[in-house]
Amino acid sequence: MNVEIIVIGDELLIGQVTDTNSGWIARELNHVGWEVTEITTVRDRAREITDALDSSFARVDVVLMTGGLGPTKDDITKQTLCRYFGGKLVFDESVYANVEAIFARRHLQMNASTHDQAYVPDVCTVIQNPVGTAPVMWFEREGKVLVSMPGVPTEMKTVMQETVINRLRQHFRDHSAILHRTCLVKDFTESRLSESLTDFEKQLPACIKLAYLPTPGVIRLRLTARGDDEAQLQPLIDGEFAKLKTLLGEHLFCDVDATLAGALGQILARRGETLATAESCTGGNIAHEITRVAGSSVYFKGSVVAYSNEVKEHVLHVSPQTLEQCGAVSRETVLQMTAGVQRLLSTHCAIATSGIAGPGGGSAEKPVGTVWIAVRYGERDRAECFHFGGDREQVIARATQSALLMLVQLLTE
Repeated sequence: MNVEIIVIGDELLIGQVTDTNSGWIARELNHVGWEVTEITTVRDRAREITDALDSSFARVDVVLMTGGLGPTKDDITKQTLCRYFGGKLVFDESVYANVEAIFARRHLQMNASTHDQAYVPDVCTVIQNPVGTAPVMWFEREGKVLVSMPGVPTEMKTVMQETVINRLRQHFRDHSAILHRTCLVKDFTESRLSESLTDFEKQLPACIKLAYLPTPGVIRLRLTARGDDEAQLQPLIDGEFAKLKTLLGEHLFCDVDATLAGALGQILARRGETLATAESCTGGNIAHEITRVAGSSVYFKGSVVAYSNEVKEHVLHVSPQTLEQCGAVSRETVLQMTAGVQRLLSTHCAIATSGIAGPGGGSAEKPVGTVWIAVRYGERDRAECFHFGGDREQVIARATQSALLMLVQLLTE
């Protein structure tokens, strides 16, 4: 089943807000074997909305729309869809009761604008929004379906997961399945890994494909199986995944779809070991990535953001002679930072960074983008100097990923 998404909002096209809804919808639909073939973003303009609908319906039978359903005058999606499908707005008591219940839970007073949220086109089927005031509207015409949903991500995700996806599958009597198995691989370039897996790819059943998803230092491998019977697909993809694990051996360090921080967390949790970070130029970003993973409190004890030399010296016990003779951005400093934070927080492992993220602060000897990273496991440690390109945010992001990968490599040697 092919689907198109239309995202509505002036704020998206001026860069004030980033569209995260369409990517999330695409991933969720992919899990059930449906594919998003095109995503269109338009302003809150009636003509642009209807033109986008005409264009999408010329290609697919299902269009999912987000945005433009708020209570303010610039939200015109509901009125536009009412005219497009040839209906009129009517007051819906069930929608009003839902809005009243939401306001009561939040201890808020109803106002006229919110009251008007209960007006819906009489040519749509209403799907109640359990976490917001804007109802979901389901339209049908000539075998095609449009589902208009709120643009607030939490509201959209709730109605998609609880109602919309299952309703679409039932409506189109869809029983297709798509299954994924993903792993993370280290110590390979994409081309060398592809060469190593040539024979493996040749023997794959026709319903299973292998995809390479490279990131700096790590490659995600994804097996995808498509078919009409999930019960038949599952043992097939599991069998091929087992072959892949045998072929890659220790290079495969995570056998689920996870971030690098998530993969590191799995290793630590499995071993019952702990981690702390001491961050200068990354400013706590490594700790942020680690704590984004649910359950990270099991293995992550904490972080010291040692942005100044005083904190490096007095909290992490970096030698003042080291700071004076070698500088804050040096091998000696980051090694002492890992030892200091490991001792301070009593952990098995530690990560430290010190560098020049820019745009200023660089020199001929240590230009912007120079970052020293150290990792420590027990009494073993390692330090490496990197020269990252890009702006400040890119330097921080690349240093973060490199630091996480360095510890993975030390732990899996």
